[in-house]
Amino acid sequence: MSTATAPDLTTKQRQILSYLRENAVTKTYFKSRLIGEELGMTAKEVGANITALQHAEYDIEIEKWGYSSSTTWKVVV
Repeated sequence: MSTATAPDLTTKQRQILSYLRENAVTKTYFKSRLIGEELGMTAKEVGANITALQHAEYDIEIEKWGYSSSTTWKVVV
């Protein structure tokens, strides 16, 4: 898997990937709403962009986990 950020990612996707890489070391579950608050995006924007990351090959695995109050993502480095 690639550890570099692919050049074909959007700015928002790069921001989300960087955020997850930095925080997945100490945390496993992330809510779209909370990621959005940290990055200045809506939960909907996070969800739409994280799906592209979920299906690509990077140094992290992203799995949709739950839907309570905001989609929850399970992230494993």
